[in-house]
Amino acid sequence: MNNLLSPILRLAFLFGAWLVWMLALVTLRKHRLEKPARVDSAARWGVALETAGYLIVNLHSPALWNLGIEEWRLIAGTVFALVSIGLFWSAVANLGRHWRIDAGLNQDHELVQCGAYRIVRHPIYASMFGMLLANAFWAGTLPGWPVAIVLFLAGTEIRIRIEDGLLRDRFGNRFTEWQRSVPAYLPFVR
Repeated sequence: MNNLLSPILRLAFLFGAWLVWMLALVTLRKHRLEKPARVDSAARWGVALETAGYLIVNLHSPALWNLGIEEWRLIAGTVFALVSIGLFWSAVANLGRHWRIDAGLNQDHELVQCGAYRIVRHPIYASMFGMLLANAFWAGTLPGWPVAIVLFLAGTEIRIRIEDGLLRDRFGNRFTEWQRSVPAYLPFVR
């Protein structure tokens, strides 16, 4: 008896989850991006490493994509995707017009500490990491997914250190107190 589910399910879950995840940007971000008062373009190195992680975990031969998927992998990936989607939607809704790809601050930037920002200081990165893990369950192979995770985490660490520095410069002790009480992007990890 074959216990593999259809390969179409793998693709449907993968594309469906990413579509719902990205819809937050269209649905919740009704503000135009303002020109930032301050940007640190060094964070783009982090974006490059995170992107490399996503590519490594998802780039496979057509033969792999045509294989079925084990039920446990589909379920585990779905759990990570659902949590990630919830985090991302909350983060985008609460961050509003302050969201941007580059590490930067608006002239009137606010320190957002509500919604998902009560759980982690960088819920968008937590969400992105969760989506990487979902993709690893749905399509990851060895040695690709461990390499992808290492690259992603390295890129995220670069971005968080830069963004935390910008926020510390802007908000001083208020940010430092929040930083001491709320983990960066992995709950329960300081």
